[in-house]
Amino acid sequence: MKSTKFHRIEKDLLGEQTVPATALYGIQTQRAQQNFNVTGVPISHFSELVTALAMVKFAAAKANHQHGLLSDDKTKAITEACAEIIGGEYHEQFIVDLIQGGAGTSTNMNANEVIANIGLTKMGFEYGQYEYLHPNNDVNRSQSTNDVYPTAARLAIILSAQPLKKAVAKLQLSLATKGQEFNEVLKMGRTQMQDAVPMTLGQEFNAFASDLGGETARIDHSCRQLCEVNLGGTAIGTGINAPKGYAHLAISELAAISGLRVRLAEDLVAASADMGAFLTFSGTLKRLAIKLSKLSNDLRLLSSGPRTGFGEINLPAMQPGSSIMPGKVNPVIPEAMNQTAFQIMGTDMTITMAAEAGQLQLNAMEPLIIYNLLNNARMLEKSICMLDELCIQGITANKERCAQHVENSIGIVTALVPHIGYDNASRIAGQALLSGLGVAELVKQEGLLSEEELATILSPNGMVSSI
Repeated sequence: MKSTKFHRIEKDLLGEQTVPATALYGIQTQRAQQNFNVTGVPISHFSELVTALAMVKFAAAKANHQHGLLSDDKTKAITEACAEIIGGEYHEQFIVDLIQGGAGTSTNMNANEVIANIGLTKMGFEYGQYEYLHPNNDVNRSQSTNDVYPTAARLAIILSAQPLKKAVAKLQLSLATKGQEFNEVLKMGRTQMQDAVPMTLGQEFNAFASDLGGETARIDHSCRQLCEVNLGGTAIGTGINAPKGYAHLAISELAAISGLRVRLAEDLVAASADMGAFLTFSGTLKRLAIKLSKLSNDLRLLSSGPRTGFGEINLPAMQPGSSIMPGKVNPVIPEAMNQTAFQIMGTDMTITMAAEAGQLQLNAMEPLIIYNLLNNARMLEKSICMLDELCIQGITANKERCAQHVENSIGIVTALVPHIGYDNASRIAGQALLSGLGVAELVKQEGLLSEEELATILSPNGMVSSI
């Protein structure tokens, strides 16, 4: 290796290139950076992925050492380098675009080169002196991109799911808190955008909270599927170039360093090509996104107006809503949540197509799957926190407007059916619609019920079930 103050020259299969002297990455990483400028999003954008790669390399080094394939010095250098990366150091050196050809080879080599060069400094050598600690021969020993990359991806997704779960649980609590706060606010329920029967605003918000109730458990279930990995399968799942027993040792070490219940897939050949766990996780995110989008739609409807819409709740005013209409304030937070949900729904189809595009023993489209899953989990987590903190927690009830809607609604006639019969109720509803008179007033005029009976039936306790 030749070097100057500003650069060093490295060599690979395709020839020589100059690499910045201070770069921890090497020639293969640099070639990948030159080749793939697709999203502008480098590996380092997702710290979970960098951390997961280091965990896999740490586990592999320990397993190789136990098999006598790595010396004490090399093992120490590699594991210490990995520990520092896991601790948050050197992430900026992971520069390859997330979308890349080669089924993740560029990502794996970025990790191999960075770890090798950190390790070389610990051994007293200079960057690029790979004869003493080699990215492939040592850091990538008993491994292939085809087991390292999907294993690290699975760990990264599990790590990214943890803040998402906390955000969902916190949002559910905020909705339930509003349910308690609005428990006595009577309003009209609606079906098919038409008046239905009375309910309380508290029941409506409690239903929002309940609708999110099982989502954290579903995320956990998806993560358990992701814990099944193919580490040790190397190129296509046959374990070529890895010693007998290596896979189980590596998995044991990976469980210890990650704190996750990772387990070895039963059929490593099948696992090397299988995208099923990624599809399950994507479906879980899509399900959650759809629920959040429906919630956001409802919030925008319930707060619409403020004078010519439903106007039953007031969302926090976050910013002026128009450059031309003074005083206008828009429901910008639910709108942003809607847009995130649309992104999740759309990329679920992208992930589906990428999973289907796999051929024979490998899926070369895996980088697209990983990019979208990590991005979706992060977008959802941030959007949920935004919706919770900047919208839900500040919602207030417009009690007077809710009461007016109940009083003016023909829908309350449903509460009278057990007392005056369906036919009478239908006739009264029709008359109310044509005349503009209230249901209660027409019932009194016809002498179908007394004023006292009406007051009892149409009271909040009488109309809202306490099942």
